[in-house]
Amino acid sequence: MKFTIQKLPFTLTLLAAMSTLAGSPALAQTSPARGALQSSDDMPLPDYLGLLGQIAPAAEEGAKAYLTAFQQRCGHALSTAELRRSMTQGDGDPVLMGLIRASHLRDAAARDQWVQRLRCPGKEAR
Repeated sequence: MKFTIQKLPFTLTLLAAMSTLAGSPALAQTSPARGALQSSDDMPLPDYLGLLGQIAPAAEEGAKAYLTAFQQRCGHALSTAELRRSMTQGDGDPVLMGLIRASHLRDAAARDQWVQRLRCPGKEAR
């Protein structure tokens, strides 16, 4: 029970951050030089990660680890929309959530274990 109680504030903060980033069209703006974007689906990945880092630095670190692992294991990069869906559908992709938690705890061994669990859509992991 102790583990669950310690995990609750982190989980609530993370869920609030993901909800904010997932549904707010106001966040789909860039610098005046680049102009406004059509929707949050078009938000550049660096902007999305930067906003995530402002709300929850461990979430940004975990998301970056997830993106890197996905690229290496699956052979292609995720878009901002795909990453956002991985964070917000249901309880979130378990691997992504595990990587965020490992980043929060600074647990490199757990991070490595979660990377090994990553599965590519439509095929087995390499």
